[in-house]
Amino acid sequence: MSDFIQLEDWMLGLLEKFTPAQRRKLTQQWARTLRQSQQKRIQQQLNPDGSPYEARKPQKRDKKGRVKRKMFTKIRTARYLKTKATPDMAEVSFSNNRIERIAATHQYGLREKLGKRGPVVKYPQRRLLGMNMANIENIQKIVLDFLSEY
Repeated sequence: MSDFIQLEDWMLGLLEKFTPAQRRKLTQQWARTLRQSQQKRIQQQLNPDGSPYEARKPQKRDKKGRVKRKMFTKIRTARYLKTKATPDMAEVSFSNNRIERIAATHQYGLREKLGKRGPVVKYPQRRLLGMNMANIENIQKIVLDFLSEY
């Protein structure tokens, strides 16, 4: 986390020289890049630290014994994983309350009731969103490329 604070301090001085429109363009680029990296990581079923997600309970399998469908195939699409950018911040978040609840349940390993009369199940923690060193390095590269344009 201290790396992120150092990155923020380093960029603040540089970014104050730009107009709000230029900063917004930069934060939009950050948000898109961050969303793409999060989508890729979710597709690979990895936590931000590189460890694999905990496997789900046995599901329907095909003839070769593989699970037919990976977890979070729809939740990682641009329809549900949205970006928001202003001159002062970039954000990647989930789009609606239902998807936010599902994502939070997995992100923090919460309990969830299955259906109206179903049992309460504790889900393992699967970090859907999170920063890692590769994301920070990508942001630094984007900032340097942006600075070289002006």
